[in-house]
This record gives sequence, C-alpha cells and structure tokens, in this order.
Amino acid sequence: MFDAVEKLKEFIRFPSVSTDSRFKEGMSGAQKFVSDLLGSMGFEVEVVRTDVHPIILASRGGDPAWPHVVIYGHYDVQPADPLSLWTTPPFEPTVIGNRIYGRGAADNKGPLMTNIAAVAELLEGNPGLPLRITFLIEGEEEMGSPSFPAFLATHAGRLRQADFVYLSDTALPNENQVVLTCGLRGLALLDLHVTGARVDLHSGLHGGVLLNPIQALAEICATLHTPDGSVNVPGFYDGVLDVQPWERAELAKLEGDGKAYMDFLGIDAFHTPPGFSPFEAVRFQPTLEFNGIGGGYQGEGTKTVIPSKAFAKISCRLVPNQEPDRIKGIVMDAIRARAPRGVRIDFVDQHKGDPYVVVPPGRPNTPKDQSPVLARAFRAAEAAVTAVWGRPPLFLREGGSVPIIPAIKRATGMDSVMLGLFLPEDNLHAPNESFNLDVMRKGVETARRILSGITTS
Repeated sequence: MFDAVEKLKEFIRFPSVSTDSRFKEGMSGAQKFVSDLLGSMGFEVEVVRTDVHPIILASRGGDPAWPHVVIYGHYDVQPADPLSLWTTPPFEPTVIGNRIYGRGAADNKGPLMTNIAAVAELLEGNPGLPLRITFLIEGEEEMGSPSFPAFLATHAGRLRQADFVYLSDTALPNENQVVLTCGLRGLALLDLHVTGARVDLHSGLHGGVLLNPIQALAEICATLHTPDGSVNVPGFYDGVLDVQPWERAELAKLEGDGKAYMDFLGIDAFHTPPGFSPFEAVRFQPTLEFNGIGGGYQGEGTKTVIPSKAFAKISCRLVPNQEPDRIKGIVMDAIRARAPRGVRIDFVDQHKGDPYVVVPPGRPNTPKDQSPVLARAFRAAEAAVTAVWGRPPLFLREGGSVPIIPAIKRATGMDSVMLGLFLPEDNLHAPNESFNLDVMRKGVETARRILSGITTS
C-alpha cells in the first residue's frame, strides 16, 4: 500500500534549493528519490541531464490507441530564509494537526506526491489500465526553468504523442472549493539601474550640485502608474483579451469577502484598476510591480552620501495576447523617455514567460477543434471533484505564472488540466510553509478518478 504522507516526509527532507549551489547534494537526493520511486512503480525512468539540474522523464507505455497524459511537477523548492521565522525546521517535516510543515510541502512536493500516489493506487488496483502516462518532473521551476526550452527542442516530438498535461501547481481559494485553473498570467522581468556620479559622494560637499540617482529612480518609478492604479505605459493594454461573461459569472460563485481579503492582506484599502473588483484584478488584469528597490547606505545609523547608483527590480504579470518581449520593450522605452538628465539608465533583462489560457468544453468560446481527450479530461475532472469534494469545481484563471505550461503548448500543441491543491494559508515561498493533509487525501482520490475517467469515452 502506497503511504503518501510518509513518502512526502522523505521527499521534504531533501533540501532541494535549485538557486543555491550549496544545496547541490539536496537537489541530487530529491531527483534520485523521485526517479527511484517512479521506477519502483514500474515506470521506465530517464534522467535528462541539463546545464543545471536534471529533468525526470518516466513513462508507462501501452497501446498507441490508449489516451496519453503527461503529469508535470517539480522537485526543487525556494530557499528557506529567513530561518529565524520558522517554528519547525524547514527540512524536517513536522505534522501538526491536519498539516505537514516543511519547505516545499505545498510547492510542489505535496501536490506532486498527491498525483504520484493517485497513479500508484490506480495501477495497484488495475495493472492493465488502458492509459499511457508520462511523468515530466523538473528541478529548475523556482529559478525560471532555464533548461526547459532546450529540453523541449529535443523532446517535443516525444511529448507530442500525448493528449494533454495534468498538473497541480495552482491554488484553491479555500479547502472546500476546488478550482480547475484555465488561465495563467505570463511574466516579464527586468532590473533598472540608475547611475549618477562615478563614485558615492559626500552629501555636504556635493549636495545640491547633481541629481541624486535615488531621486531620479523614484521619479521614474512614480510615472509608471496613474493615480487609479493603471499601468502608465503607452501600448501596455493593447490587445488584452477581454474577460468573457461566463468567466465573471464563474468568479461570482466564489462570493469573495472583500473585508476578509483586506484583513488577510493586512491593508485598509484596495488599489485596483477601474472597473475590476480585487478578485477580478488578480485573475484578469495585467500588472507592473516593483519587487525590490535600493541604493545608498543600508546599514545601521547614518552615512551621509549621495550614492553613485540606485536600482529597482520590476515585474509585469501578463494576460493573454500580451507578449513578454514586447512588454519589456515598451516599458524600457517609457523609462528611457522619462529619465531626467544627469543620470544614466541601464537594464538587466531577466526571465520571462508567456500567458496561457485554455477554454473548458461547453463554453461559448470553446475552440471547435479542441482535442476530444482534453474535453473528456475536463468532464472527468468536473465529475471527480463533484463526487469527492461535494460541490462542482470552478473554472477560473489564476494570477500566478507557470511558464512551462505555455512553453509546452507552443512546442507541442498540448493544453493542460490544472487542479489546484495549495491554499492561501499554506505560506508558499514564506516561512512555515505547510500542506493540508485533508486536501492531499481528497486530491489523491480526485486524481485517481480523473485518470480513470479519461480511459472511457
């Protein structure tokens, strides 16, 4: 009998931080753990070497006429810092009540183990199941999947044999309501560097003579939004996909509590674009955000300098019909045009990801050529969620990004069925990350029913 919770504990113990070379051993351990686990289930496992961290391809073949699903996940996690804010050791899984605590518990080791457990139970009960399955598990998701384009270039032909992708790397609004995610925002990231004098200067000897780069940076950043919260960059909203009436109606079923959301965030007012509620804004609208800003002295006490340099880290979340390179270009053009004299502007181009949308069957804008197996999977998912959770799922776009999903779509033509399993209170990327074990148990049964359901027309 497959014990999903014990397997998850083993998985969490590997400190698989992909962005930090000090965790190389943890990355290798996590990769081997997953490879061995899938091998023990009868899968043919291939470890695809990359320039950074390997990708696991594990396949269960069968009759070419059988449906074929690719199950995606990632074995890497975010750094655990700041360690002082954890109440339990980040890489020693701890079960408290119905939660398991540890870095990666919710993102993505818990959801991935949920789907592995579903496959294990399914095959234990029906070894001859007429379903081809390929696990595609990477180790670079938390660093932007830099090896994925090259991987797709060499393996797209093999993946094209499949019908759709199934994954659980998206969210639930609460533990009683499942969302089948049908859209993800894209990403465009860049760093802005502002340089003034060739070195830091004494603010008493030189203050009032030159433009301070921090002041210049603040002035530039302030121009990138209008007072109502809209992005103030010419062409930013060109071609943005309209929100369909059925999407607004689906979101309205959540009956979002604005006050509760405000309290959860710890704010006293929302700042959303005109015409959009906070719940609509995070799913349907693009953004431009400042993720980091700095310059000058940051230590204790004072140091009266005019810094030579200042910087800001900028990210744009994009919706369908926004192309990341075009958005980066017009944002940089706007900044150059607004930069005051006396400073130099430079950019560092960071990673990107396309937005993604898939329309479930039966909607007014469902593509006429939608894959019949994909449509069957969506119907199986709706039936499974209704049976296991006691209420039907909602079909919603999500504000987050999973850049490999549009990359797979572009390279292979495959769409994705995304069953959310982590909750707002799971503290993804933050101290005291955890995963709800009741959600995990329901998730195993739901995935088992979905995979079984696509084998029958």
